[in-house]
Amino acid sequence: MEPLEERETQVAAWLKKIFGDHPIPQYEVNPRTTEILYHLSERNRVRDRDVCLVIEDLKQKASEYESEAKYLQDLLMESVNFSPANLSSTGSRYLNALVDSSVALETKDTSLASFIPAVNDLTSNLFRTKSKSEEIKIELEKLEKHLTATLVLEKCLQEDVKKAELHLSVERAKVDNRRQNVDFLKAKSEEFRFGIKAAEEQLSARGMDASLSHQSLVALSEKLARLKQQTIPLKKKLESYLDLMPNPSLAQVKIEEAKRELDSIEAELTRRVDMMEL
Repeated sequence: MEPLEERETQVAAWLKKIFGDHPIPQYEVNPRTTEILYHLSERNRVRDRDVCLVIEDLKQKASEYESEAKYLQDLLMESVNFSPANLSSTGSRYLNALVDSSVALETKDTSLASFIPAVNDLTSNLFRTKSKSEEIKIELEKLEKHLTATLVLEKCLQEDVKKAELHLSVERAKVDNRRQNVDFLKAKSEEFRFGIKAAEEQLSARGMDASLSHQSLVALSEKLARLKQQTIPLKKKLESYLDLMPNPSLAQVKIEEAKRELDSIEAELTRRVDMMEL
């Protein structure tokens, strides 16, 4: 397969040869158009070669016909002493028309036996050409419809590509924004972490009890939550005891002890939280 640059050069030379001194119409240079124009130039070159061969063949036949005509003319002069120059103007016209018809029909002579088959062949060729022309016309209509549908599809695809590019641009902007937010949050997280660590170091230097640290308070809060969960069944059990009649004073004492223990735990947690806030 020839390189693309070589094909573009051949196409440019062919277009310059076709249009001559006229300007070459502008067209989009891409591999597809270059490929199409290259094939057209190749077909044009093959057609020109065939035309040259036909011209050479016709020249040879014309030379043969001239030789044969001269031979027949000399033979006619020798046999009956007759020359076409002796014909009248009407006879000359008829003779020229007969010769032109024989040349056009490519008959070997001007006899009726040669003319009739030639005319029949010409008529058959005419009907075949008309039929072929109709087929080509139908095929061209199909190609035009297909081309129209292809152009519409291409336009739709271009619109879809534009929409996809726009959507991609918007999504890329969102991703960039989210990445910036994540980076910002990471930076803030690091800042807070170092701040908490520095605050804990300062509090530790001032003699703060380690039990008042953030982690200790969180653990204590979780412990308090677990204790509250554990007191729920105790409270239910206590409610069942409250319904009992014997020794209510003892039950009241137990209730008061449990309340004092719960209040003590909550007070201790509140105190430690308040100290952390200070």
